[in-house]
Amino acid sequence: QVQLVESGGGLVQAGGSLRLSCEASGRTFSSRAMGWFRQAPGKEREFVARISRNGGTIYYADAVKGRFTISRDNAKNTVYLQMNSLKPEDTAVYYCAAQPPYTVGSSIPTAYDYWGQGTQVTVSS
Repeated sequence: QVQLVESGGGLVQAGGSLRLSCEASGRTFSSRAMGWFRQAPGKEREFVARISRNGGTIYYADAVKGRFTISRDNAKNTVYLQMNSLKPEDTAVYYCAAQPPYTVGSSIPTAYDYWGQGTQVTVSS
């Protein structure tokens, strides 16, 4: 069993920055690819970024490329999402998620077996 706890969300003006953190419980963190997703009101959950087990492979959604940075610290069981140059359209609940151990990285939500509770990010114009 893995518990994921996100933090760092909040209200920020357009152009501002936020850093999200997601701490995982248990001993399997370093064996799992991790991802960030978001869901805006009335919309489906969408992929934001993902990172491989050792951090060597990273992918971003086109909408956040060049503005967001995903990273991880396996010693701290934590994955991060640094969000810069935020836009009102980035407003959503942000979720971190973990894939099963030693599986191929994916941007599809159904490939992830554990999810955090979500943290709200609101960007005002």
